[in-house]
Amino acid sequence: MTETKYPDPTATPIADIAKNHPPGVLRAFNYGPDHPAMALWVHPQTGLLGRLATELQRRGAHAARTVVLLPYAQLLPLATRLWTQTFPDGFAPRFETTMNWSAALGGHDRQTTDLTLDAGLDHLTAQSFLAQAGLAQQQDALAGLLVQAAHQLAPLAAAVGPDQRAQWAREARVAATTGMEGSALQWEAAVARIAVEWAAVSGYASDVLFAPQRQAELDCLVLVQGLAPDAFTAGLANAWGDKLVVLPLAAMAGEQSSQPSQGQIALHACGDAEDEAQRSAACALQHIAAGRFPVALVSSDRALTRRVRAMLDGAGVAMRDENGWKLSTSRAAATVMALLRAATWNATTDAVLAWLKDSPVFAPSVDALEVALRRDQVRDWRHAPVALRTPIDAVLSACKGQRTLHAWLVVLRSALQEAGQWDGMLADAVGAEVLSSLQLQPRDSAQWSHWSVDAPWAQRRLDLNDFTRWVNQVLEGASFKPAYPAEEQVVILPMSQMLGRPFAAVVLAGCDEVRLNPNAEPAGAWTAAQRAALGMPSRDALCAAVHAAWQYSLQTPVCDVLWRTGDEAGETLLPCTLVQLLQSSSGNSGGPSVGVDPRTDRPIAPLPQTPPQANGSAVPVRYLSASAYEDLRQCPYRFFAMRQLALKSVDELESEVDKRDFGLWLHAVLSHFHAALQEQPVASLDARITRLDASAHATTESMALPEGEFLPFMAAWPAVRDKYLKWLAEHEAEGAVFASGETSHQQRVGDIQLLGRIDRVDNLPDGSVMVLDYKTEPSAKTTARVKDPMEDTQIAFYAALLPHDTLRGGYVNVGERDGTVLREQKHLVQARDALIEGIGIDMQRVRDGIPLQALGDGPACDFCQARGMCRKDFWND
Repeated sequence: MTETKYPDPTATPIADIAKNHPPGVLRAFNYGPDHPAMALWVHPQTGLLGRLATELQRRGAHAARTVVLLPYAQLLPLATRLWTQTFPDGFAPRFETTMNWSAALGGHDRQTTDLTLDAGLDHLTAQSFLAQAGLAQQQDALAGLLVQAAHQLAPLAAAVGPDQRAQWAREARVAATTGMEGSALQWEAAVARIAVEWAAVSGYASDVLFAPQRQAELDCLVLVQGLAPDAFTAGLANAWGDKLVVLPLAAMAGEQSSQPSQGQIALHACGDAEDEAQRSAACALQHIAAGRFPVALVSSDRALTRRVRAMLDGAGVAMRDENGWKLSTSRAAATVMALLRAATWNATTDAVLAWLKDSPVFAPSVDALEVALRRDQVRDWRHAPVALRTPIDAVLSACKGQRTLHAWLVVLRSALQEAGQWDGMLADAVGAEVLSSLQLQPRDSAQWSHWSVDAPWAQRRLDLNDFTRWVNQVLEGASFKPAYPAEEQVVILPMSQMLGRPFAAVVLAGCDEVRLNPNAEPAGAWTAAQRAALGMPSRDALCAAVHAAWQYSLQTPVCDVLWRTGDEAGETLLPCTLVQLLQSSSGNSGGPSVGVDPRTDRPIAPLPQTPPQANGSAVPVRYLSASAYEDLRQCPYRFFAMRQLALKSVDELESEVDKRDFGLWLHAVLSHFHAALQEQPVASLDARITRLDASAHATTESMALPEGEFLPFMAAWPAVRDKYLKWLAEHEAEGAVFASGETSHQQRVGDIQLLGRIDRVDNLPDGSVMVLDYKTEPSAKTTARVKDPMEDTQIAFYAALLPHDTLRGGYVNVGERDGTVLREQKHLVQARDALIEGIGIDMQRVRDGIPLQALGDGPACDFCQARGMCRKDFWND
């Protein structure tokens, strides 16, 4: 018997790999000119550095007075190192990205109405603009669309420079509303117009690059283009004139004769998401074990990437995560959101407990609080006892009412501090990023102070729901990237940033038709005509960029391509079209091959699962209830687990009202009714109906049952009530008189104390008593209870709790369809005596250590809470 498993670190010891590859392994890897990525830089004819040096020499530009703008920041250290190695004798140009250079030059003085590219702040500004435009009623629905549209226009507005932005706005006003002349699209047209104006009046950090003094400081500005055209090209050309040089990094893309061949490609078809994650991690470990690293891990599926990252982290792999993850998925974000959810007026008990368990101040006492709340089934926090709520509500009560955003942040910070959560978040890197993103710990305190007073949204008053929505938007829009290790073995990155970066191997995961669709529609609501008029990349251009990134990824020396053949719903998935093209050439010499699963089979010796043989002699039984003894009779193992060991499942507090709740409610109603009737008797039917309805209303309020969920049961109540009162009149006509209800009783049998709560005891005309138990179950089930007196545990147990030698008893079945019927146990005294004798025998067997076996069957096992312990479903020879 074998089971395929993800390789564990003992099979491929990462520590041993590290010993074999000491620090400096990244530089020790053979990144010679034959490596496809290195050829883009240092190829004698087409390499970027050679073309750059030639261009500087032709123009007479000094390297020290030259800035080279690269497509993304990860290329900066590589470009600097390769230039130094290629041209060791001389000056080096300054390698920058647009963002880095703009920040180094001081950026710009951001105005309160500028696009910040912060989802939370821009959403508030968008709502203000919509209100000013007369769309206050629609601002909540349209604000998200406006922010999305403005963020897509921002790069276009920034690319033209501040001097040409007015001209851009004039053209964009017409282009943005192309095809929106009809009244049916009036809101979409309004959003497009406001987005253009917002993008046009905003300032951008890159505006500093268009200043005349920048041009005076440099001899040459080189813009290196990646796979996609750079929107800055035309704008910088207008500002810099002859000083601007545009060089494509992928110079060989159109030169088929010099196009590097594909690497060694292996195709892996995986069964499902977990299989794909395991095999992806195993492929990466295999490359590391063979000395092929750093390994590039590329996947557009965030869930898959997280799963693979967790496996590699468990194996001790040093990773550089350039994708990062959204703050909303972090524990620190969950801490903040749990506090806000607990502060709502209708917060559930579960929501409050979830926050308390993460609070250092309240966590020590939360277990006792939870036990009390679950025992009483308090579903809504506002219905919890005042004594339990007071110290907690002292913190939560501040999160009420309406206030400005700045005031809300002060309240939130105070609540986190009072709950003891602030210091822990501040000490954690992710927590500190959450606090900074929410402006609880602003990166620029002076600017935030200015915004919180003068921004269009500064004086807008928000309630708790509005503030919670804003917090969620901020956390969804921000990401956290962990610190990079000194020497990484795996780099997690997007495919678009593979260009020009030398990796020993690449793992391309998530390459199915859903997760890697090269022909997907561009983001946003813009039509093709609008995109063309505005100068946005067309769908064809975006597809071409994806295809180019794919081709360059496949040039990595060793490449694993993985996709899943089925999704979570069992639907079949095809590989994406890019993979299908690879499969069509897999039979050619040197083409892709079918990948071998790198996971190893781990032999597992068969271990039969036999029924448990529990010994309860070490856990003495001193008290016994009717339900506990019923467990012993139905399944001794369940008695051992649930009664002797006291293992109990935790009841859900947010479950919907069901038949069990109706039964509890009915017991309480009848107890209340008969107690009131005993104190002040009434005989007429109308008076009893009024009295019983009053008891029902009082019980409903005391149990705090939700009206909407309890409505179906209340709809049946008049029929249940009338039929019960009819039975009660007939029962009293026979001479029965109510004596007590919902009373607790104890009786000792040997050294065992019997405990129970009897629903009702009546006095009969002959001086004897009748013990009754209310049932809301189907009448057929009640009839089955009394069919065999020796198998009827409950009523016989209740009879044993009373001191009377002779008595009667039975079940009062209360229902809507069959009415109220008394099912009497005719042989109750004999059943009681046999029960008492059986209790003595059974308890002695437990004390003697006789195995308590799992003997339950049929209905006894269907809803048994101990079934996961006895593992009856897995027994075998």
